[in-house]
Amino acid sequence: MEIKEIRALTPQELDAKIYELKSQLFELRRKKAVGNLENGNVVRAVRKDLAKAETVKRQRELGIEK
Repeated sequence: MEIKEIRALTPQELDAKIYELKSQLFELRRKKAVGNLENGNVVRAVRKDLAKAETVKRQRELGIEK
Protein backbone atom coordinates (compact mmCIF):
# COMPACT_ATOMS: atom_id res chain seq x y z
CA MET A 1 0.00 0.00 0.00
CA GLU A 2 1.34 3.41 -0.92
CA ILE A 3 1.43 6.40 1.39
CA LYS A 4 -0.82 8.38 -1.00
CA GLU A 5 -3.56 5.79 -0.55
CA ILE A 6 -3.26 5.97 3.23
CA ARG A 7 -3.35 9.77 3.28
CA ALA A 8 -6.56 9.72 1.22
CA LEU A 9 -8.41 7.82 3.96
CA THR A 10 -10.72 9.56 6.41
CA PRO A 11 -9.83 9.34 10.12
CA GLN A 12 -12.43 6.60 10.66
CA GLU A 13 -11.19 4.62 7.67
CA LEU A 14 -7.62 5.06 8.89
CA ASP A 15 -8.48 3.66 12.32
CA ALA A 16 -10.26 0.73 10.67
CA LYS A 17 -7.25 0.09 8.42
CA ILE A 18 -4.88 0.12 11.42
CA TYR A 19 -7.12 -2.36 13.24
CA GLU A 20 -7.24 -4.58 10.15
CA LEU A 21 -3.46 -4.51 9.74
CA LYS A 22 -2.89 -5.33 13.42
CA SER A 23 -5.28 -8.29 13.15
CA GLN A 24 -3.59 -9.47 9.98
CA LEU A 25 -0.16 -9.17 11.61
CA PHE A 26 -1.35 -11.17 14.62
CA GLU A 27 -2.61 -13.98 12.38
CA LEU A 28 0.62 -14.02 10.37
CA ARG A 29 2.73 -14.20 13.53
CA ARG A 30 0.56 -17.03 14.82
CA LYS A 31 0.98 -18.95 11.57
CA LYS A 32 4.73 -18.34 11.66
CA ALA A 33 4.98 -19.69 15.21
CA VAL A 34 3.05 -22.83 14.29
CA GLY A 35 5.03 -23.27 11.09
CA ASN A 36 2.20 -22.81 8.59
CA LEU A 37 3.55 -19.60 7.03
CA GLU A 38 5.00 -20.22 3.59
CA ASN A 39 6.18 -16.72 2.69
CA GLY A 40 7.81 -14.81 5.56
CA ASN A 41 8.09 -11.61 3.52
CA VAL A 42 4.38 -11.00 4.01
CA VAL A 43 4.98 -10.23 7.69
CA ARG A 44 7.50 -7.56 6.76
CA ALA A 45 5.14 -5.96 4.22
CA VAL A 46 2.28 -5.82 6.73
CA ARG A 47 4.56 -4.31 9.38
CA LYS A 48 5.63 -1.60 6.95
CA ASP A 49 2.03 -0.82 5.97
CA LEU A 50 1.10 -0.59 9.64
CA ALA A 51 4.00 1.79 10.27
CA LYS A 52 2.89 4.00 7.38
CA ALA A 53 -0.66 4.14 8.69
CA GLU A 54 0.47 4.93 12.24
CA THR A 55 2.76 7.67 10.89
CA VAL A 56 -0.07 9.33 8.98
CA LYS A 57 -2.30 9.14 12.06
CA ARG A 58 0.39 10.79 14.21
CA GLN A 59 1.03 13.49 11.59
CA ARG A 60 -2.66 14.35 11.64
CA GLU A 61 -2.62 14.56 15.44
CA LEU A 62 0.30 16.98 15.33
CA GLY A 63 -1.18 18.98 12.46
CA ILE A 64 1.59 18.15 10.04
CA GLU A 65 0.27 18.06 6.48
CA LYS A 66 2.14 16.74 3.48
